[in-house]
Amino acid sequence: MTENINLTEQLKKYFGFSTFKGNQEAIIRNLLAGKDTFVLMPTGGGKSLCYQLPSLLMEGTAIVISPLIALMKNQVDIMRNFSEEDGIAHFINSSLSKSAIDQVKSDILQGKTKLLYVAPESLTKEENITFLRQVKISFYAVDEAHCISEWGHDFRPEYRRIRPIIEDIGKAPVIALTATATPKVKMDIQKNLGMTDAVEFKSSFNRPNLYYEVRAKTANVDRDIYKFINQNRGKSGIIYCLSRKKVEELTEFLLANGIKARAYHAGMDSATRNANQDAFLKEEIDIIVATIAFGMGIDKPDVRFVIHYDVPKSLEGYYQETGRAGRDGGEGQCITFYSNKDLQKLEKFMQGKPVSEQEIGKQLLLETAAYVESSVCRRKILLHYFGEEYTEDNCGNCDNCLNPKKQVEAQDSLCAVIETVIAVKENFKQDYIVDVLLGKETSEVLAHGHENLEVFGSGMGENERFWNAVIRQALIAGYLGKDVENYGLLKVTSEGRKFLKKPHSFKIVEDNDFEDEEEEIPLRSGAACAVDPVLFAMLKDLRKKMSKKLDVPPFVIFQDPSLEAMATTYPITLEELQNIPGVGAGKAKRYGEEFCKLIKTHCEENEIERLEDLRVRTVANKSKLKVSIIQSIDRKVAFEDIAKVWGLEDDELLDEIEAIVYSGTKLNIDYCLDERMDADHVQDIYDYFMESTTDSINDAMEELGPDYTEEEIRLVRIKFISEMGN
Repeated sequence: MTENINLTEQLKKYFGFSTFKGNQEAIIRNLLAGKDTFVLMPTGGGKSLCYQLPSLLMEGTAIVISPLIALMKNQVDIMRNFSEEDGIAHFINSSLSKSAIDQVKSDILQGKTKLLYVAPESLTKEENITFLRQVKISFYAVDEAHCISEWGHDFRPEYRRIRPIIEDIGKAPVIALTATATPKVKMDIQKNLGMTDAVEFKSSFNRPNLYYEVRAKTANVDRDIYKFINQNRGKSGIIYCLSRKKVEELTEFLLANGIKARAYHAGMDSATRNANQDAFLKEEIDIIVATIAFGMGIDKPDVRFVIHYDVPKSLEGYYQETGRAGRDGGEGQCITFYSNKDLQKLEKFMQGKPVSEQEIGKQLLLETAAYVESSVCRRKILLHYFGEEYTEDNCGNCDNCLNPKKQVEAQDSLCAVIETVIAVKENFKQDYIVDVLLGKETSEVLAHGHENLEVFGSGMGENERFWNAVIRQALIAGYLGKDVENYGLLKVTSEGRKFLKKPHSFKIVEDNDFEDEEEEIPLRSGAACAVDPVLFAMLKDLRKKMSKKLDVPPFVIFQDPSLEAMATTYPITLEELQNIPGVGAGKAKRYGEEFCKLIKTHCEENEIERLEDLRVRTVANKSKLKVSIIQSIDRKVAFEDIAKVWGLEDDELLDEIEAIVYSGTKLNIDYCLDERMDADHVQDIYDYFMESTTDSINDAMEELGPDYTEEEIRLVRIKFISEMGN
């Protein structure tokens, strides 16, 4: 009946398009023939049409199982726009009233409704199952099917109950669709939905129009984002943050600086959330700042950039979120800010979860770390992760390809890695292999007796970063494989064994180093930074002279990020200087005059036009927190209690206190030090900073040794800056 339909005619009739995209026509024909269908198609490839058109052509009602209420509303509106009959598409979920649900059921029973969107939670309700048993079901579409798998980035346990419910309601063909699935996730979906015989359609994951870049996340990340948006005024963008708190803070900060932005996260009431989403879709605002609760199925074709404020938990999540940029084939910039601390935070979040969940989460994080730290073409890494080979040497549209690093020969190193993987019987993960190569006598290595292996310590000439780069690039080249079923154990492939017998040239690029991005901010080239290098050098010189004259370390006067900001926005009055991050009124008064004079002269001599609109304003709410912390410390309130009141982690509170003293306010935290630390320890750390030329915590930890914790060093540094500089 449906086999001989002219699908192009139907496409034109219902949707106004003259041609299908990619595999769409073949997918639709397969479903019309009553066969189970598995669709792996990147965001923007046109997944929805694969079930929308057949639903209009087949007898009965198609059930679309979808995870998000916002997505359903969006899709139903789109379908109704294509038809004269509103009843053609409906959704059932918890947001509907009893009378609205009755209307939906009436339209279905009258045969008006071709598409019914259902949340998995609603599908499990007994009254809905009873009702749907009376209905002729044309097929079931499981959208965002990766939600079935624990290995997917958005696992939802209720998705695992879909198959038994389908059996209960009545059998019909199943089409499962997802935009992101590794080979492991794909297997999981098919097994769980009982569709291992499904015909599979896989589109390429390559989105050539998307530009991928990873930047070091500095203390000035908010300002860096503001500068980027300012350079892209009027363009639509999404900024993803991990926490609701950061979403709120960043939105306030952008609004204070004249950017049309709104927030979106699961903690907001649904009316506000929907209003903000609609404002973004209708282009009343340019920027949406959101947690990953935003965006699934959002069909806005002209999002020009997606920024990740925090490193994502998985590459699937990253791919899906970046995939919201440039869906019309136009420009799409995907910028991720990365700091090692972010990964440590994410690992902390996983504590307390079941062990298997922690293991899966840890592996997904390692894949993300490999992506952000690698200097290899970002496209190559992403596509390899999704089981697709990208053969170009240079994609010309990612930061690593536009600024390629020098390749180094690693033939012998790859042999050492392969020998080590074989020596430990292909039974261990990447970090363990690196420990063995570096000769680390960890408790795990000693427990297995691997310190006695010939390969133990064979890689001591290189560092951990180098060995990680060799292993990551050997995986991409196909010399090593990962056993995903067994938590990522490394295996040697047949190609790897051939290489060991007959080695040949194997060139790698060393990984990017993000070690000190929190402490020291290098001058970056290109669009990433608008620093005036000549002025920056002059400001550093002035700081050096001043530090000699006043007999204090240079960082006590102003930190590098503050100088970098001065060399970007050219403040020439003490009032303007106070808008620089890390400069408060006290510091401006004490040290600012000479810096302003130098900047003013530099601007006049070089005829520099100062961009007043680049004056980044801080948010009033921030100062409320600042004042509260200062008052609490004056009253000698315990740090734990201050953190609790403001909902801060311990290290976040220290970040705030550091910002306060670095910008020139004097704080006396002796009561906290007396409680937590030995007086000799305090003195040792204080003396270290007195002699040091840098305030880097990493350098201090290396110099002072393991007897001193990072927290202790940070606390004494606060005391030191406060007493010496303020």
